[in-house]
Amino acid sequence: MLSTLLRRRPLRALAAALVVPAALAVVTACGASDTPTTADGKTVLRYQGQTGLVTPFELADDLGYFSSIALQWESDTTSGPANIQAAATKQVEFGSAFNGAVVKLAAGGAPVQAVLSSYGSDAKSFTGYFVREDAGIKTARDLIGKKVGINTLGAHHEFVTREWLHQQGLTEAEIKQVQLIVVPPINTEEALRSGQIDVGALGGVYRETAVPRGGLHALFTDKDIFGEFDYGTYVFRKDFIAQNPEAVKDFVQGTARATRWLQITPRDEVVAKFTEIISKRGRNENLKLLDYWRSSGIPVPGAVIAEREIQIWIDWLERNGELERGKITAADLYTNKDNPYANGTYQPESGPTGEVVAAK
Repeated sequence: MLSTLLRRRPLRALAAALVVPAALAVVTACGASDTPTTADGKTVLRYQGQTGLVTPFELADDLGYFSSIALQWESDTTSGPANIQAAATKQVEFGSAFNGAVVKLAAGGAPVQAVLSSYGSDAKSFTGYFVREDAGIKTARDLIGKKVGINTLGAHHEFVTREWLHQQGLTEAEIKQVQLIVVPPINTEEALRSGQIDVGALGGVYRETAVPRGGLHALFTDKDIFGEFDYGTYVFRKDFIAQNPEAVKDFVQGTARATRWLQITPRDEVVAKFTEIISKRGRNENLKLLDYWRSSGIPVPGAVIAEREIQIWIDWLERNGELERGKITAADLYTNKDNPYANGTYQPESGPTGEVVAAK
């Protein structure tokens, strides 16, 4: 039954470490770094993907934007926190998660650094926090004692929900009375309609399919809180960055350019490219998810990180007593030095090869 899927604890599943397949013709690098390389000298970056979707770095690889790295898919990630934990524990070289989760990981002693924004909310791509039309829930105060279904604890949905409640004037004691329940995204709509939860976080395909069925409306969206905003970043371990600076630089510039490609390319061309990439990688994935792709979700050209996108969650954790004041600053956690849209290589509004982009 669905009720057995509802849990009040974080998902802790981590992908198991895998060996590098012989097909990559890997040799062990000499010197300070033991990072594997391909026969032609490219640094191998292991990663976790997303089933049925194409990440910006996978797109960059297909578009030929990388020159010194080779990507190696290990598995699909279970959640953002699990993904960056896998990076911190050297199961993969990099990961992506909500910035609040990145702050918590770093504050816990993990030596990671954010190098590029990885996802956000724009006019077309965002998460809504939906209620039933007949539930009588109209304000934040109506949620006291109610259940909010989110995909995992300690990540985007939890932070945004609690921030919205705070902005709406609830005290910390009142906010603690709002129950956050872990529900797999695929089950969120059913749990909401059946009354097992009172609010459900729905984004992407889940929002796009739920809304036309009627009977639901968004109480708030993440876009309502901060406007169009970058919420997550890609992180690498600091020791990997120190040992492989050119590989990280190549990853950042290529992924930034691929993100820009997504931002300026017509949707039908993007979907066609994604279909081509998914079809040829042979992972037995559902192409129907691409019907619901709307945008990159990243409003900033080239995914440049803004300090406030990290500092706001440091302040949030400090305010809630989950982080010692002054222990960490945004400057400790991110860099834009390798991003061509931040370091002067390209103008911020230019295209993926630095070309002038016609205004729409």
